Amino acid sequence: MTIALTTLLIYAKDMQRSARFYADHFGYVTSYAVVDGLIELKPQDGGAEILIHQAAKSLKLGSATLKLSFSVPDVDRFVATAAAAGLDFGTIHRARGYAFANTKDPDGNSISVSSRQYRA
Repeated sequence: MTIALTTLLIYAKDMQRSARFYADHFGYVTSYAVVDGLIELKPQDGGAEILIHQAAKSLKLGSATLKLSFSVPDVDRFVATAAAAGLDFGTIHRARGYAFANTKDPDGNSISVSSRQYRA
């Protein structure tokens, strides 16, 4: 049996705002159409797709113990490009041959960009 993590479902207060965030800053492609209660985002360069789902009013967002980590070959360059597009990351950390930096999406979900996968 083959098992693969292929889809991330993210609950959002404003589905369109969250879809724009992942499309604008992480290169996902989407029509922004809500189909079966979900907005589908496809990665351009491989990786898991993202489904945006309307969060229930009772759901406390940004408090989960999950972080999305996007692999990028050059964290410094990605962070600089993101800043120019209006997305600020925290300090760039360096450890054991790779770098990473953290930010949050519009609903407070933790996000990291990391070059760990590309280290020598």
